[in-house]
Amino acid sequence: MLDKIKLHAQGKLPADYHQALGGGFDGRCCAFLGVKYEDVVARVKLGGEDQKILEWCFANGRRPSPEEIDVWSSYLRKRGWRDDASKRLAERKKESGFDRRDEIQAFFDYLDADEGRDVRTQW
Repeated sequence: MLDKIKLHAQGKLPADYHQALGGGFDGRCCAFLGVKYEDVVARVKLGGEDQKILEWCFANGRRPSPEEIDVWSSYLRKRGWRDDASKRLAERKKESGFDRRDEIQAFFDYLDADEGRDVRTQW
């Protein structure tokens, strides 16, 4: 999310990402941390390392427990795999010509493939 905010501010974010800014995973992450997306954007534009921005989120929202972070991370890794987002993942795979790529089982897999990275082979 922070990289997208930075790229967007520099005018370098691909146009197909613009519509989803602040929504999707970004919106869910902000809700998890208890901060507003617009406030995160403003903080990112002030500069600084990602860790400092995360600390700002904790100070201005909430600091999740280690257990909450573990559950959150597992949720993100598996989003689109046997849940209410599975249909949308199948649509996105088809739109991108990935419908025969069985290793793409979740949205993070899709994003890796779409952005030219290797898709992980183990959960």
